[in-house]
Amino acid sequence: MHSEQGNIIKIFAGSTGGAFAKKMCKYLGTDLGKSEVIHFSDGNIFVRIQETVRDHDVYLIQPIGLDPNNELVEILFWIDAFKRASASSITVIIPYFGYAKGDKKDEPRVSIRARVCADCIETAGADRVITMDLHSPQVQGFFRIPMDHLYSLPILCEVVKGMGLSENLVVISPDAGFAKTARKYADYLGTPVAIGDKTRVAHDEKAEILELIGNVEGKDCMIVDDFTISGGTLADIAKVLKQKGAKRILACLGHNMLREKGVKRIDESPIEMLISTDTVENPYLAASKKMVTVSVAPLFAEAVLRIHERVSVSTLFDQVPSKVVEDAHFSLAKKE
Repeated sequence: MHSEQGNIIKIFAGSTGGAFAKKMCKYLGTDLGKSEVIHFSDGNIFVRIQETVRDHDVYLIQPIGLDPNNELVEILFWIDAFKRASASSITVIIPYFGYAKGDKKDEPRVSIRARVCADCIETAGADRVITMDLHSPQVQGFFRIPMDHLYSLPILCEVVKGMGLSENLVVISPDAGFAKTARKYADYLGTPVAIGDKTRVAHDEKAEILELIGNVEGKDCMIVDDFTISGGTLADIAKVLKQKGAKRILACLGHNMLREKGVKRIDESPIEMLISTDTVENPYLAASKKMVTVSVAPLFAEAVLRIHERVSVSTLFDQVPSKVVEDAHFSLAKKE
């Protein structure tokens, strides 16, 4: 695909970004770049570009998700390879930036992991980064290169609207920290908000829901969060909602990192449906009838198109084009 400047958009995928990259290419009407990744038996990674990228704008798709350490290192190798192959620019698309959780030094003698990742990506030679639903938005400030932070909220809300649930719906924030984003969901859908009182005593995946602020009796409830790893918070707050008289319960997430135990926990919970995006290709989700996957690849593709054509990306933050919504295919993945 050509821009007004004559450069060709070159889309490449890392070892865990292939499916997402192909959806982007379909939206853009272009072919996926030829490349290969070799994982040696000793753990080493080897990357190779199999076509010319000289003087072209390159876009690499790779989440930092289910295998974060290897995925991050692979990103660095790809950047170096594109740089040495004389690419005109290198944009790294990280649909899920897993290390965004490590955004601060909140106790003695710990690393600010997100800052280390940002420094590594910049030092390797990236010119721009595109990501979605950062756990901590301030991570954008760790980069000195341009960083576009997209949001899944508009697409997820359009999916919920299509389900006809908004009339009796209450948006549930799992804690006070996510209440601001939950309010944005509620404003988009025209619904009230309730907030969970959650406490976490250690740097692990266990948190305790103490109380619920707001009325949910007889209501359909939609728990919203940026991601889940264990499903514990979702399952716990769902139990509290049932105790408070909630009618139906669903959950809506930017990123779904559940593995076998987490999927089982959701299956055994009062949650009827868990809607999440495809920022991480997660094979564990197929085992559950409750999982709904919404593709945000078209949104990333639209961002790439606008960046390439030197058009503003900021309009995508609050409202996405109808074509993106239409192309954001989602699968109920229900098995009888």
